Amino acid sequence: MNSKLVCLLVVTGAVKFSVVAAAPPEVDASVTTIDALVADTLASNPELKFYEAEIAAARAGQKSSGLLDGPSLGADIGRKSTKTLDGVALGDGPAWAVSVTQTFEWPGRLSLRKSIANSDVALAELGLARFRAALAARARVLGYELYAAQQQAEATREVADRFQALLDVLVQRDPAGLTPQLEVRIIEATALTIGRRASKAELAIRSAQLELNQLRGLPPLTSIRMQRSTLDFRPADSLGALLVLARANNFDLKIRSNDVAQQGFRVALAKNERYPSFSVTPFYAEERAAGEERIFGVGVSIPIPLLSRNAANVAASQARRQQAETMILVAERELERKLAASVQAYDAKRAEMANWRADSLKEFRKAAALADRHYRLGAVPATTYVELQKQYLDAVAALLDTQSEALALAGDIELLTGLPAGLVSVTSARD
Repeated sequence: MNSKLVCLLVVTGAVKFSVVAAAPPEVDASVTTIDALVADTLASNPELKFYEAEIAAARAGQKSSGLLDGPSLGADIGRKSTKTLDGVALGDGPAWAVSVTQTFEWPGRLSLRKSIANSDVALAELGLARFRAALAARARVLGYELYAAQQQAEATREVADRFQALLDVLVQRDPAGLTPQLEVRIIEATALTIGRRASKAELAIRSAQLELNQLRGLPPLTSIRMQRSTLDFRPADSLGALLVLARANNFDLKIRSNDVAQQGFRVALAKNERYPSFSVTPFYAEERAAGEERIFGVGVSIPIPLLSRNAANVAASQARRQQAETMILVAERELERKLAASVQAYDAKRAEMANWRADSLKEFRKAAALADRHYRLGAVPATTYVELQKQYLDAVAALLDTQSEALALAGDIELLTGLPAGLVSVTSARD
């Protein structure tokens, strides 16, 4: 066996190992659609419980914010001895008293605390709504990325098998002449490249599955198989119309606006707290010594000075409100920038996809198979054969990657506007 044949056999073995290593494990995978995957994620994501608990905690605080502290009960007991100024004992006996003390806040303070608690509930609910919207968008993109990775892996395995079959034929020949030898080297090198590409495609499948399983709270090695999906992208509304929607419905702006309102309540509360709370104490006392005495009365207590030194808290609250007002302006500018960039990128992706023919991939696949047959017959040079196989894989990757990027941009637009824009419709069908 000559050195050329030995080299070809070694390369063939390496390609076989690469393709086998890239093959998916033999595990039964549940077949699902993108919409079903999103619904399952929203129903079972473990992080949702954190936001739900946050809402429960805020509502508990809301209930207690408008309540006064409970009254306190006091009791005194002792013994009284009564004497004249000359020291003559007149008598002695028990003495005791009971009282109930209730502290009252300065008027308006409880209502301000309740307003702050209401804002906490609204913030918690906005946090949950924002997380659910972001979770749905991420699950949708991951679902399509998994589908795209599966399609690319399928196409790559098809081409890798084609090169493998061709190499199995070439190792039986002893190419004579410089051109046939160089063509064999081209086939060998391309086969190695395609084998590496197949491995990367399988790793992309694993990566998408791992993240999806994490989002759904499932074991990391749970297999998922996506049904064949078709995406239909509609044009986005004008940037001006989307900005109007975003200013009214964007989750971050709503949170910032709520924060500004809450800081206003905190400033008012800090000013109110300059005035002290006061306590009212009804009491009853009874003494039995030289005679029997009973005392009914009401006591009022208030701290001195009447105006507490709360200027520092007022100033701090006003500074925080100014910060909140500044941040909402910054958030508006950031929102405008992100939305404009997302809309421009989305329109660019749609324009790119508009140049594609509906049957482009099918025609590339046919051409790749035709080139394989005619190369074996000697009618097509190796360069044309190799280029067609590469272009078939590149076309599959370009189409699927562009659609995945457009889907992610559509999700960004929906998150920024705070409303489902309906930019993408997904149609799933059995393979």
